[in-house]
Amino acid sequence: MLPGNATNTNRALLFCATLTAAMQPLAADREAQTLIDALQNGQLGLSLRYRLESVDQAGFDDQANASTLRSRLSWTSGTYRGLVIGVEMDDVSAVGSDSYNSTTNGNSEYPLVADPEGTEVNRAYLRYARDNYDITAGRQRINLGDQRFVGGVGWRQNEQTFDGYRFRYGNSESLQIDYSYVYRVHRIFGEDSDQGSWDGDIHLFNATYPFAEKQKLHLFFLDVDLDQATNNSSRTLGFTYIADVGILGTRLSYARQSESGESSLDYSATYYLAELSTALGPVDAKLGYEILGSDNGVGFATPLATLHKFQGFADQFLTTPAEGVEDAYLGANAGLAGGRLGITYHRFSAAEGSGDWGSEWDLSYERALSKNLSALVKFASYRAEDYGSDTDKLWLQLVAAF
Repeated sequence: MLPGNATNTNRALLFCATLTAAMQPLAADREAQTLIDALQNGQLGLSLRYRLESVDQAGFDDQANASTLRSRLSWTSGTYRGLVIGVEMDDVSAVGSDSYNSTTNGNSEYPLVADPEGTEVNRAYLRYARDNYDITAGRQRINLGDQRFVGGVGWRQNEQTFDGYRFRYGNSESLQIDYSYVYRVHRIFGEDSDQGSWDGDIHLFNATYPFAEKQKLHLFFLDVDLDQATNNSSRTLGFTYIADVGILGTRLSYARQSESGESSLDYSATYYLAELSTALGPVDAKLGYEILGSDNGVGFATPLATLHKFQGFADQFLTTPAEGVEDAYLGANAGLAGGRLGITYHRFSAAEGSGDWGSEWDLSYERALSKNLSALVKFASYRAEDYGSDTDKLWLQLVAAF
């Protein structure tokens, strides 16, 4: 263990000890006759996620090694007349090696691992749910669909959450309407970063309609008007069609995006996705083609998305290139030794012009070790051509949840 990390390690251990001590058996029945009963019958949860992330990237003399622990304590009240209160605290600490660039620790000689240390209120909200209505106010998660456009970036140790108001109506058997107004985005970089939060006027609308058996249509409109990062302001209108008919699963999506708010950009870019999936015996396979287009030298952008889920685990395309990006991918996963093994190959190119961006292999294996403990191993290998740099990443992760 590095001497310089003693304070951080002690802080993490103290935080975990405090959380463990606080976890007393609580009433399982969350229905309450009075508000006091609802508060007394709340549920407490503890999650510990340790991760070792190693990054070997061309252009850096040194390899990054990030050993971090996220400790999460959450409390949710019982329900009183449809009302629920929720609070969640996160602490991220370096445990052992901090030879990585967290974006705030000043270690710029190492490759980036965007897991800065810090302690934050991750969520603090009031929720009202009755019949087909669900209203949430405060700091909350907002994950729309598969999180391609709006999500919590749950892979990183510091989750992205949103301050605002969310209204949902309907159920899975009929029309569902989901609208959020967000005035602040708490990003993964933490409170100590200049880019740790974005203020603005953000409107997120999504409607889902199951128009036939095992077929549904999502319509979405996203108006992102940001104060600090004005050129990330955009207006996006699109749809996604999802079907699971017979042995074949289908996902088709289209969107058009233009500038919004005080952005100095002038563009109108398109997004396309076509993905097919099927089960081949014990193996689940998928084949997809995704295009984030470009117009007037500006690529289609998804600044609020859970980007690690898309275009490769190596995270080479967190910012869309000016020429856009095309991603042709083939993936498969299957059960193995009590866990799940996944493998995906990506081939990247420019959406405009003849640029050959590169290729990537992704591997993952996840397995539950017990009721409360799970383990994950992931590996990504990106080979650059005309974009980015050769990058290999390895993750070893343990999660304990109570």
